[in-house]
Amino acid sequence: MKYFPLKQFALLIAVTFTLSLNVQSQVKKSPDSLVRIYRETPVKINALIHTKLDVRFDYAKCYLYGKAWLTLKPYFYSTDSLRLDAKGMDIKQVSMVEGNVLKPLKYTYDSLQLNIKLGRIYSRTEKYTLFIDYVSKPNDLKTIGSSAITDAKGLYFINPANEDKDKPVQIWTQGETEASSVWFPTIDHSNQKTTSEIAMTVLSKYETLSNGKLVSRKMNVDGTRTDTWKMDLPHSPYLFMMAVGDFKIFKDKWRDKEVNYYLEPAFAPYAKQIFGHTPEMMEFFSKKLGVDFPWNKYSQIVVRDFVSGAMENTTATLHGEFVQATDRELLDENKGEDVISHELFHQWFGDYVTTESWSNLTVNESFANFSEVLWREYKYGKDEGDAGNYKDMQEYLGSPKDASKDLVRFHYADKEDMFDLVSYQKGGRVLYMLRNYLGEEAFFKGLNTYLKQNAFKNGEAHQLRLALEEASGKDLNWFFNQWYFGSGHPELNISYQWDEVSKTQKVFLTQLQDGAAFILPMAVDVYAGGKKVRHDFLMKDKMDTLSFGVDVRPDLVNVDADKVLLAKKEDHKVLSDYVFQYAHAPLYVDRLEAIDSCSANQTKNEDARKVMLTALKDPYYGLRILAINTIDLTDSLVRVAALPVLKTLSVSDPRTLVRAAALQSLASMRDVTNRPLFDSALKSESYSVQGAALAGVIMLDPKEAFAIAKTLQKDSKGDLTKAILAAYTYGGTEKELPFFNDSYEKAGLQDKVEMISPYLSILARIDNSEEVNKRVADFKEVGIKNKKYDIDKYVLNLFKSFKEIKTEMVKQASPEVKVELQKQLAALTQAMAELKGS
Repeated sequence: MKYFPLKQFALLIAVTFTLSLNVQSQVKKSPDSLVRIYRETPVKINALIHTKLDVRFDYAKCYLYGKAWLTLKPYFYSTDSLRLDAKGMDIKQVSMVEGNVLKPLKYTYDSLQLNIKLGRIYSRTEKYTLFIDYVSKPNDLKTIGSSAITDAKGLYFINPANEDKDKPVQIWTQGETEASSVWFPTIDHSNQKTTSEIAMTVLSKYETLSNGKLVSRKMNVDGTRTDTWKMDLPHSPYLFMMAVGDFKIFKDKWRDKEVNYYLEPAFAPYAKQIFGHTPEMMEFFSKKLGVDFPWNKYSQIVVRDFVSGAMENTTATLHGEFVQATDRELLDENKGEDVISHELFHQWFGDYVTTESWSNLTVNESFANFSEVLWREYKYGKDEGDAGNYKDMQEYLGSPKDASKDLVRFHYADKEDMFDLVSYQKGGRVLYMLRNYLGEEAFFKGLNTYLKQNAFKNGEAHQLRLALEEASGKDLNWFFNQWYFGSGHPELNISYQWDEVSKTQKVFLTQLQDGAAFILPMAVDVYAGGKKVRHDFLMKDKMDTLSFGVDVRPDLVNVDADKVLLAKKEDHKVLSDYVFQYAHAPLYVDRLEAIDSCSANQTKNEDARKVMLTALKDPYYGLRILAINTIDLTDSLVRVAALPVLKTLSVSDPRTLVRAAALQSLASMRDVTNRPLFDSALKSESYSVQGAALAGVIMLDPKEAFAIAKTLQKDSKGDLTKAILAAYTYGGTEKELPFFNDSYEKAGLQDKVEMISPYLSILARIDNSEEVNKRVADFKEVGIKNKKYDIDKYVLNLFKSFKEIKTEMVKQASPEVKVELQKQLAALTQAMAELKGS
């Protein structure tokens, strides 16, 4: 499962508002006592062996009519009964299969679990097969989702009546954590594994996808077709999947295995551009882990209205629509690439070896998070991997409540709470530290051992530790107790002292966090006399002092030189240290730290200014963008030196996002001599470059920008759409509302929030109460539903300004218009009260 903590919102309008959106696990309205319950691994009384399903769909009712044949056996102890998860179903029949005869069995059903009497006692050497005839009714089931997985209906009918002509008709499933039992009866726990066969009867015009191989397609006389998908290797019930809809299939290949991509027809021409790295990823991960991709095929499918980022169903990953993009969008970036690598890595860590309980989710999700860094490093270089790794660490460190959570947690209010910044971002960083501590060869040898020892079974953190110890010969109890079975992170204070008399460089290390000291292996690089000398150090106490004899005063002492520690660091280097660090320390974080320090001093220190100017040409595009965004063009010395570089970057940088950032920086100057640059950039194929260019024209001539926006409106996405919305805030009327409406309806949450301010600027000029009140209600709901990100406060502040405008309009309005405005004010006042009350 790919989990998306929301990023900060940077609004492309004159007034910007930044929200720090640190996703916390969803707090359920449960007594505190629930958190104290020990969440044990589910007891295995019976074991699933094979699951055979035959299903068909009722689009009008949003029902699934299913028949299930479940083969099981007692796990160890003999038993005469079976408990199955079956949520919100109508159970028509439960029988024992005895040859060709179905023998009815006694059972009770409470709408969540099916308790069946087997008719006699079975021993662990005896298999038995049940037949269950049932109806799944997912829309009738009341479910609670989480921050990561927003719904738990299991089975989803998208636009089933085909009422929305802009949305395809689809069916898809989402099983994690325990929602597969909404659409078929099973033992819905991660520590169960079963082979499967799923026959789906669908309208013949649709394509289907499920786990394993498509073994048969049978045309039926009623215009339907029955597709049967078979999985011969065992996998957990939450990894079962189905998808039905109008998809175009792009056929690819890895070695001798089929690799397919299912997309909506409009995006089919871009399938190779979106997913084309998949075979290379499969090869890279197979070689890196020493375990070849273990399944018989790999497919990826993109669906509408998905309830999470993506899901690693065995052999058939399901992605949300955000990964679909046109060639123009892909010029800027492939936003799905991290997710594609993440879900693929799950085919080993999560599907091949599956967490035995949600408490141990780290052996699934932390590895998938870590794989994003692995792929970035391999494909795009170490800077790219380090940038992703650093971003993840900052997201975790920016969430104070998550510091109290263990990585392996046996106490939580709800299993969904495990899908958070700890299981993902923190856990990925912990693996990164472990890789650095053990070394590349020992670390991946340990992963190979873990995978092979637990193949097609379940794993937990203890088994991971033992495998890594077996590979490396090192004891790792201290590491796992600290990072897996403990919480928090070190807060490290670093200061320095040079003694000229004794030629001694001292480094004072202090851990400021509450509680015990963390054991911290770290490298310290000392740069002096034109040489770099590395010192390896193990910090064990809350306070420690390092002393190095050096012939001359060091130019730089670089603590945590590999930049691997998961820690909040307060590093008391002086500016000259950072100036030297940018030029000589090699890593992404080294240069980022230097840019941060120098940006604060660029107007008063020549060396800092030189670093900022050099950083505009940094080899890594992300640091070029950082330098562009932080260079101070209000200072004359900086401006004179930076402008030629910015203009060159805006035209010729190989990365469109850098060009766009440079154009935005130039736009902020409101200098008419830059207009030719903006006019030229408006012809770019990149939406980001076009959007930045239009922003530049807005700053110079809003009226002309409005006219230009009209010509660009037809083919606009992403940053260009936001720029057009900004342009329409200058003189836009009710005529521009269709574009606002269409853009808003198609937008994801982050873009929706960014649109609210320009949208209100248009609504401020409109008397149509129905139109105004509808959107006010929409914005209010966005705020209330996402109050954990403080969006409710942001919307409330916008509403206050909007109300002031409408109140002033009442004073000068005609009686007829005044009635409409008063309706709007009443609805607005009610919405504000609900936001405050939320």
